[in-house]
Amino acid sequence: MNNTDLQNRKVKVIARGQGNVYPVYVERAKNAEIWDVEGNRYIDFGTGIAVCNTGHSHPKVIDAVKSQIDKFSHTCVMVNPYESAVELAEKLIEIAPGESDKKAIFVTTGAEAVENCVKIARAHTGRRGVIAFNGGFHGRTNLTMALTGKITPYKHLFGPFPGDIFHAPFPIESHGISVNDSLKAIANLFKVDISPTDVAAIIVEPIQGEGGFYSAPIEFLVALRKLCDEHGIVLIADEIQTGFGRTGKMFNMEYSNVEPDLITMAKGIAGGFPISAVVGKSEIMDAPLPGGLGGTYGGSPVACAAALAVLEVIEEENLVQRSNEIGAIFNEKLTLLKSQHPELISDVRNKGAMIAIELMTDGDIEQPNSVLTQAIIANAAKYGLVLLACGFYGNVIRFLPALTASNEIVEEGLEQFTKLFKSLC
Repeated sequence: MNNTDLQNRKVKVIARGQGNVYPVYVERAKNAEIWDVEGNRYIDFGTGIAVCNTGHSHPKVIDAVKSQIDKFSHTCVMVNPYESAVELAEKLIEIAPGESDKKAIFVTTGAEAVENCVKIARAHTGRRGVIAFNGGFHGRTNLTMALTGKITPYKHLFGPFPGDIFHAPFPIESHGISVNDSLKAIANLFKVDISPTDVAAIIVEPIQGEGGFYSAPIEFLVALRKLCDEHGIVLIADEIQTGFGRTGKMFNMEYSNVEPDLITMAKGIAGGFPISAVVGKSEIMDAPLPGGLGGTYGGSPVACAAALAVLEVIEEENLVQRSNEIGAIFNEKLTLLKSQHPELISDVRNKGAMIAIELMTDGDIEQPNSVLTQAIIANAAKYGLVLLACGFYGNVIRFLPALTASNEIVEEGLEQFTKLFKSLC
């Protein structure tokens, strides 16, 4: 079987809405490399969208999963629970930012984690409104689409959406949006659209994922914390893409010393096994009544075993620091590329191994170069690479390498990316 045949079969039976970036069908994957059904090798700079932080098929994760499956695969944590779920909750509470007493819940997807944050915040405050930010991404369910601050492709054709959701500009200095601009916009919401006494939560990504890998300034996060404290609003940090060592800290909020009230966790939590979590301050987490939170597959014993193994690997292999080392290699190589093509690359940015380059036209940052971005993605497989795009205007290439990738693999992948980039210029 080859890639073309499989893609033809796929198009006939899977709805077009669930598209695929590459017509490349994986036969096996190991650490930072993927091999397709035709035997072609790729360096994976996407890791399943920041999921396989510990690399593909890490032996410790695989062994933990096999051991759990030999015991049982499912009982439902809300019916007959098990020690691995309790242990995982204990460990997540221990590593979560801030000193407050905390509790956790388990669900299955990042979107579920976000939805449960909103439920918890509303139960705790007795309020209705939620404020999110332009360019933010929080999921594909109806509520999380409403929170997401980008129409195409996530919201187009899918309305109407729930009410009481409001958006403010996200501070991006390079695009002329200051911290003060964002805070003024929130103040304007309080005057025009919803009283602060009706706002249950403000949700923010400390680094916008789909929005383009823009970091929220520390000053902004501090101001949001102060604002939420002043008005009794729950501050939600969406760390789904930034968590588990990706940004050079276990969680990105650690850079600001701001403790959120609730944190969403998913993606890198379990090496590809489906589980997500909400971790937050105990008095807020306990607001819903028994039975008000959960889901049939939430806290799967198999996924809990994988997540516990992932946490061990992160600690034993010092992957938080490794994230910074990988990020430094990317930054050096991509900054050199920027110096060679200043008319095309407006910015190179990274926090740890959450790395991006932003592309422009004719040296004008206000002319996003989505055409070149899509050409890079379309041709990446020819150069043995898996790459992802993002950005409000679709003009950002994001790099999410495995934190277990060797320097040799990273440098080989960057060499191939440089060749790919120059071939299209």
